[in-house]
Amino acid sequence: MSIHQTPGHVLPARSAAKMEAAMAVGSFAIGTGEFAIMGLMPDIASNLHLSEPQVGHAISAYALGVMVGAPLLAILGARLLRKHMLLLLMGLYALGNLATAFTPTFSSLVAFRFISGLPHGAYFGIAAVVASSMVSSDKRAGAVARVMMGLTLAMLLGNPIATFLGQHLGWRSAFALVSLIALCTIALVWRFVPERRDEPRSDPRKELRAFTKPQVWMALSIGAIGFAGMFCVFSYLAPTMLEVTKVTPQWIPFGLAAFGVGGIIGNIAGGKLFDRLQFRAVGLILVWSMAVLVFFPFAAGSLWGVLLGIGLVGTMVALAAPLQIRLMDIAHEAPSLAAASNHAAFNLANALGPWFGGIAITAGFGWTSTGYIGAATALIGLGVYLVARRMHGGS
Repeated sequence: MSIHQTPGHVLPARSAAKMEAAMAVGSFAIGTGEFAIMGLMPDIASNLHLSEPQVGHAISAYALGVMVGAPLLAILGARLLRKHMLLLLMGLYALGNLATAFTPTFSSLVAFRFISGLPHGAYFGIAAVVASSMVSSDKRAGAVARVMMGLTLAMLLGNPIATFLGQHLGWRSAFALVSLIALCTIALVWRFVPERRDEPRSDPRKELRAFTKPQVWMALSIGAIGFAGMFCVFSYLAPTMLEVTKVTPQWIPFGLAAFGVGGIIGNIAGGKLFDRLQFRAVGLILVWSMAVLVFFPFAAGSLWGVLLGIGLVGTMVALAAPLQIRLMDIAHEAPSLAAASNHAAFNLANALGPWFGGIAITAGFGWTSTGYIGAATALIGLGVYLVARRMHGGS
């Protein structure tokens, strides 16, 4: 799928805004669905008679679903119209989350979270291509950013709201809400995303050839390893606030909102840093990540400390935009697969983080050990970054 638009297909500003908003609702649904389980971990554990680390396996299952589904569905759907693909992906997301809401056992919870994760990366990849292909060339980045804004808003608003709803109406209601938002997305995409019968179709073989470049795999590895620390801490935020900070469950949504504020700040800062420093920005962000992850265990003992600490951890989102741009630059002939694979890499981090954290907690190192484990993964990510820079002549 080429990200360059065909002459004559630039949408009027109002139509483009409606299209972007429609796809942003899907981003909001996916962001809320991905992170809702983290805020409701104690509730799910109690209801299904599990431990919190066991619920962490369901988080990892979702992330593994993204890893499998992002490249696979992007390739399998390469011959479909992009609008139709968006509708199918969001339909699968609605079904996966509705099934999660009615899951009776731990094994089915893990299975349904895996299914829910399958359309995640492919949706973001195709939405980015659609948004960038229907505006003028000097407005592509802004269009993609507005579509992805739904994910950031989910961190700030969607996840705290889902957690509040789940605490008062049962955790299953949160996933039913996500399914409802996904169904609304289907209606909006059907109404506002143009159906271009003449759009260029992707050649899966050409896109796969772009992934023979070592620098593509280095960029994906930095995201998969260096980003794991954020998920290691965030996945166990709810039980950490209950067991270490000693607050009531009503404060958990505020912790999630603090993480969302940090995410918005990090998202803006990451783009600006890359504009100024290019690939060097990735190294700087990884060093910052190590610092905030080491700080978190010291901050978790008090309410204001944990809110500050998790907000700082949220700024690690700054890593996303520089790695996305880096990947698009070095795999420019495979934009849809590159965009989808970037989300797969970050969700490998979402699988590794809770897994590593769960091992440390189960071994008796305590809830705040997630900060130190996370800092270690950021350090390894920094090592991969330094190797990548050396391979690329230091640029």
